[in-house]
Amino acid sequence: MSQKQTSRPYQLKSSMRIDGLSPDGGDVIEQEVNAAAPGGQKTPTASNGTSTDLAAFHKRINPEGFATALQKGVRAVRRNMAFVMILTLGTNILILAIPIYLFQISDRVLTSRSQDTLIMLTIVIVGAIVVQSILDALRRFILMRSAVEVAARLGAPILNAAAHASLHSNGREYQTLSDLQQVRGFLVSGTLTSFLDVPFAPLFIVVVFLVHPHLGMIVIATSLVLLVIALVNQKLTAKPFAEANQAQARANMHLDSMSRNSQIINALAMVPEAVRIWGKDTAQSLTAQVRAQDRNIIFASMSRCVRLLTQISMLGWGAYLSIQGHITGGMVIAASIIAGRALAPIEGAIEGWNGFLLSRAAYGRIYTLMQKSRDRFERLVLPHPEGRLNVDRLLYVPAGTKQVILNGLSFHLDPGETLAVIGNSGAGKTTLGKMLVGSLLPTSGSVRLDLMDLRNWDPRQLGECIGYVPQDVQLFPGSIKENIGRMRDDVTDADIHRAAVLADVHEMIATLPHGYETVVAADGAPLSGGQKQRIALARAFYGQTKLLVLDEPNSNLDAAGDKALARAIQHAKDSGITVVVITQKPSLLQVVDKIMLIADGNVELIGYRNAVLKKLSERSAANQEISK
Repeated sequence: MSQKQTSRPYQLKSSMRIDGLSPDGGDVIEQEVNAAAPGGQKTPTASNGTSTDLAAFHKRINPEGFATALQKGVRAVRRNMAFVMILTLGTNILILAIPIYLFQISDRVLTSRSQDTLIMLTIVIVGAIVVQSILDALRRFILMRSAVEVAARLGAPILNAAAHASLHSNGREYQTLSDLQQVRGFLVSGTLTSFLDVPFAPLFIVVVFLVHPHLGMIVIATSLVLLVIALVNQKLTAKPFAEANQAQARANMHLDSMSRNSQIINALAMVPEAVRIWGKDTAQSLTAQVRAQDRNIIFASMSRCVRLLTQISMLGWGAYLSIQGHITGGMVIAASIIAGRALAPIEGAIEGWNGFLLSRAAYGRIYTLMQKSRDRFERLVLPHPEGRLNVDRLLYVPAGTKQVILNGLSFHLDPGETLAVIGNSGAGKTTLGKMLVGSLLPTSGSVRLDLMDLRNWDPRQLGECIGYVPQDVQLFPGSIKENIGRMRDDVTDADIHRAAVLADVHEMIATLPHGYETVVAADGAPLSGGQKQRIALARAFYGQTKLLVLDEPNSNLDAAGDKALARAIQHAKDSGITVVVITQKPSLLQVVDKIMLIADGNVELIGYRNAVLKKLSERSAANQEISK
């Protein structure tokens, strides 16, 4: 809901005090409406009225540290990488078998014409190649399983951290899961194997030095040239790759918006504009990506050219040294092959540099999310709440702005009481509703359920005690039964039926072709808007709900739906459920105990229903007299 303030028809001077109401939001009839009396609280009891079992009361929820989870995942990868490096050492040593084989054939077998030497040498080299292939396969198996382990270890913590961080943002942290897939893909890519082979390049250079120092100097000079090419490539491609990623992220955001608003786009003939906006960001991404890839291709071609020229130099200078009698022809061929092996990982690292940059940026975003997300500390499993709600000096100022949405709201509801929150659009009603269920954190102040701040409840336990119907109702892909049961696996048919009866939607569900097994899509099809709201109401009633917050629950309902909603609220009252209804329609005001009028983020009126309605009627009549 937009928080833009609008003109309101009701005016009440701040200094005015009326019978049954006070201008600061206090209700004279109910003296303790804005302050809960700690001394008046009952000893916590179970739902059956008996004393809560102390052993269950003191059961603790273990702390959850997102940074610790990341550290454990990184340690697991490093542990696997240590073994992979050992295997890489073995594969790089055994790969020397081929040039050694060529050297021995050229300088010994062909000169001695010994078949026994050829057979024994071939058997030994074949064995070395088989072992090298096995070690390389093991290395790839471990890397693949390391990638799976990363996804298994970090997937749930990242999703948890994103959910917690989304309380302070627009939910973009959920995209970090795609960053995890990027990191996982890099762990099984050929670029990583090239990076792992690079540290062993000096081993091959030493072997070339042993053949002849001149050939070794050629390889070292080439390595330095390739290193310079790699550094320049990184410098010139980092910025355009970053620009391409940012533009692509914006394009994906527009694409997601188009998928969620497809009906509006088609109804209002906005398809060309939507495509243009998406195409603009996509074009920027492709332009930056082409610019970066062009540079990367140029430097990759340069590195390949340098490596091929090195091969020619090795063969040419090696032939000269052979003519001079310093080395043999077999040594020349072996040194050329070894030099190619030393330079190949460097060239591969240059070609795969883009993937490395993307993966490094993805890990950086994961690290930032996990480090900045607040750890979940150890909590008590509290007794099941009675539904006592205390809101104390609630203040909310959105991050990065100075606009006060809620300005020191305070009120109190006893278990089983119902409150209607009314006010003009932009008054802060929806923001209040989100804070009452803990989906939005206040700038200051507190929301307490049975005296305990919502932030100090275990999230799982709190969620089972709260029912919430947001203004924009969304259902999950699945059956109506699964949606009412909050997609849980431990639901029972009795619990589903009870929630449907409490929400007064059982008869509506019974009219559907497949009843509770009717499958709905992500957009709620084939249900209408009103049917979606009623299913969401049943979902809110599911479980042991003690606090029910309904934000414009009748915005899509017809007259029959309004009556069913009123009956559902009455059922909640009869069941001892505390209900807060945010509404613009007067039809629901007759079924609540109290009414609170919010204006400009402040409580302008609060009290029992009849007193508030009487005051609003008097003020409306006064305004009409003034207008005359």
